[in-house]
Amino acid sequence: MEQNQNELLDQLNRFTRRSHSLDEVYIFDLILCDNEIDRDGDCFSMQALAELQNRFVGVTGIFDHDPRSGNQTARIFRTALRRDPERCTKAGQEYCCLTANAYMVRTERNSDLIREIEGGIKKEVSISCACGKRVCSVCGKNHLQQPCTHIKGRVYGGTLCYTTLDDVNDVYEWSFVAVPAQRRAGVTKTLGGQADAETEILRRAYGDALRTVDQLSEAIRRDVVRLCYRWGDNACAKALADSALHMDAAQLLTLRQSLQKGAAPAAGKPILPENPHMPAKNGLSAFSLGSMERSEDAHE
Repeated sequence: MEQNQNELLDQLNRFTRRSHSLDEVYIFDLILCDNEIDRDGDCFSMQALAELQNRFVGVTGIFDHDPRSGNQTARIFRTALRRDPERCTKAGQEYCCLTANAYMVRTERNSDLIREIEGGIKKEVSISCACGKRVCSVCGKNHLQQPCTHIKGRVYGGTLCYTTLDDVNDVYEWSFVAVPAQRRAGVTKTLGGQADAETEILRRAYGDALRTVDQLSEAIRRDVVRLCYRWGDNACAKALADSALHMDAAQLLTLRQSLQKGAAPAAGKPILPENPHMPAKNGLSAFSLGSMERSEDAHE
């Protein structure tokens, strides 16, 4: 045990400006992440875990992924992959987790934190990293390049849908958190500014829906304009048709329904004054202008 502690201390002192004794530092173990499917429906590939193992050596730990310098609490100085041949993940793979040894310099300021770690209060951790691939388990598409419509957590043809994280190209930090994404350790995944696949799918579906609504609104608007000119005189029809240009789909549907129901004369009935010998509101008689001109010519 003493030999193991001395070995850990030698590795730890590679990250300090002077050599520290065991009395000056506090060393504790972590499970950073594993290859189990987490609460978000994601899991790391074995290759990703190996990349994380190499990259997390020397990375600083913080609280709640808050990168302020005052929040830096500990540093990882050794990592290892631990396999469990007797345990399988939900995806049917051999279970493997990434473990780490971290240290803190014992100070009055972090004495309460050390007691919380030893008491199991500060227990859950989460990591932040950048992955170049998010592969769908159903179709094999990389969501960062070609999002698919499969939904994580659902079963398609007997295959559970989840996303495999691969091609780790950067790690940022690890953090003590209240509720991690992974049940055993917790992983918060930062994807270098890339949108989450489900968000991208929803954004595209929303755009398609807006275009469909625009097309339907335009069709209804043309129908409303036609009805306006069919049932009203030119001046009123033009005013109503111009108003329709600024109506949304719901308003257009209401107006069209009104025009189709009884708010306008019955189909096929011309708009004429009650007394054909009296001038209409628009100043024209019930007779065509051409007939009146021919009648006046006959009197001449």
